[in-house]
Amino acid sequence: MREKELERKLSKYVKSIGGMCPKLVCPGTDGMPDRLVLFPDGRAGFVEVKAPKGSVRPLQAKRHRELTALGFQVFVLNSEDDIPEVARAIKEGR
Repeated sequence: MREKELERKLSKYVKSIGGMCPKLVCPGTDGMPDRLVLFPDGRAGFVEVKAPKGSVRPLQAKRHRELTALGFQVFVLNSEDDIPEVARAIKEGR
């Protein structure tokens, strides 16, 4: 499955359970995750979408560490089967 299709499925699922999943575009800040997942009560997390067997580049890994250090959840998603668990983890703050 291509990344674009996996992103679309993530967005659709998040919306179906009451959240938003905008594409994250940060000019001047390379390596940011692909999607910002938002739920009521201030629940937020970042999702890096990769094709199956895709891997995170070193700059992306650095950004993930920076975001985690700030207290945000960061997930790498490379399987459609993992969408519900990633979304619920963000929604429930775990």
